[in-house]
Amino acid sequence: MGCCSGRCTLIFLCTFQLMVALERQVFDFLGYQWAPILANFFHILVVILGLFGTIQYRPRYIVVYTVWTALWVAWNVFIICFYLEVGGLSKDSDLLTFNISAHHSWWSEHGPGCVRREIPASGNRSADAQSYISIMGCLLEYQYIEVLHSGFQILISLLGFIYACYVISVITEEEDSFDFIGGFEPFPLYHVNEKPSHLLLKPVHQ
Repeated sequence: MGCCSGRCTLIFLCTFQLMVALERQVFDFLGYQWAPILANFFHILVVILGLFGTIQYRPRYIVVYTVWTALWVAWNVFIICFYLEVGGLSKDSDLLTFNISAHHSWWSEHGPGCVRREIPASGNRSADAQSYISIMGCLLEYQYIEVLHSGFQILISLLGFIYACYVISVITEEEDSFDFIGGFEPFPLYHVNEKPSHLLLKPVHQ
């Protein structure tokens, strides 16, 4: 097949995307990031659909994957802007948790080198009072880890988008050429049952 190299590359990219999305989903679950959890869930479904379409030569499924990939890039650009606080966004807001909980990114307390310390509430407060959590010694701030995650997602998605468009064009061209030579027709369009000319000229004996 003419798109063998592009198709094999797209299969590899979809498989790798699926693994990276599952890894990201685990950490978003740990941080109770409900908006990213939903986005990751749909992303995993569409990547599986794109992988199936690539293996089974289904260009319509690959088109769905291509459209979603563009939306996924836009979503990750928003995540980058959110954690870098671009355009009035605040990484400390509960936007990604739908205001259901006060949790934030799992990396905010478990990043590389981070030391988590709980400082009991001062004063005459009840034992149920929440403690103040201090995070110290982080080698890389959690917002930059999230930005790197999203940037990596964008890079893979752009590669997947390019190869998906290429595979769609090649599959469509091959289907059109196969259909042009009658590959999808069970019988010829014009079937004429002609007798040999010598039979037509043979006299009739009475």
